[in-house]
Amino acid sequence: MLGLFAAVGLLATACGNPLEGGAEGGPTGEIIIGASDVGETLLLAQIYAGALRNAGAENVTVRPPVGGREVVVKALEDRSLSLVPDYSGNLLQYFDDTSEATTPEEVHAELEQKLPEQFEVLDQAPAENSDEVVIRKELADQGIRTVSDLAPRCKDLVFGGPGQWADRWETKIKDLYGCEFREIRTTDTGGPVTVEALRSDEVQVADLFSTSSTIRSNGFVALEDDKDMFPAQNIVPLVAKGTLTDREVRALNDVSAALTTEKLTDLNVEFTEEKRNPLDIAEDFLADNGLA
Repeated sequence: MLGLFAAVGLLATACGNPLEGGAEGGPTGEIIIGASDVGETLLLAQIYAGALRNAGAENVTVRPPVGGREVVVKALEDRSLSLVPDYSGNLLQYFDDTSEATTPEEVHAELEQKLPEQFEVLDQAPAENSDEVVIRKELADQGIRTVSDLAPRCKDLVFGGPGQWADRWETKIKDLYGCEFREIRTTDTGGPVTVEALRSDEVQVADLFSTSSTIRSNGFVALEDDKDMFPAQNIVPLVAKGTLTDREVRALNDVSAALTTEKLTDLNVEFTEEKRNPLDIAEDFLADNGLA
């Protein structure tokens, strides 16, 4: 999502360093919303900000993306951030890498139990941005629709994905599905390098994300994870405890209730392909869903 970082400069005026501290948070303090290095979190941060302002919050700031989860969690700990959009499964794995929860309900319940006491998660959205095993249309035309369908062919295929994919999933996909790829190549994390490698047939299988606009626009096919290898990745606000009023919590829960995977995918299309300003996208989303 290269367009994301071009847009960040427009949003960063007078923001300073989000990790320098100084924000007290809480009902009378500034609410500082962060974004990670996952592109769509900036869109979600703007939606959260608009909902909070509509609920009466007077001092809400959205910061540019600050980095990976380790950086975000540190910023929440020292209250230089008040909340961030996150993904339930990865967040649970961060705090408990032994968890085997996979369904949305299991993941959210365990996440509430495993979070350190200085954090809380609010309601999760139906929307998920989960890892997906994605193939070229030529393979799909041969009747491959699930990862189980793909498994007998894996030995002849090259897979492309982020550097950590092999560490996290190579053994699991072998044990669960019997899938051993001929080669696993490091491309990028669901970005243009992975997309181009799949488009050009440099790789025949790739790891992309369920809300990525590039799956639809390139005619790729996402396979059903029919044995639940990947945990649920529902969108969930991660909050520094005590920084929001009850009314503000309700406003964010209303956002989550309205956010589906289809809607989030459409928002990503508007941002990455139509190049719309994320502030305008957020405003339209809130209005269209009765949250303005």
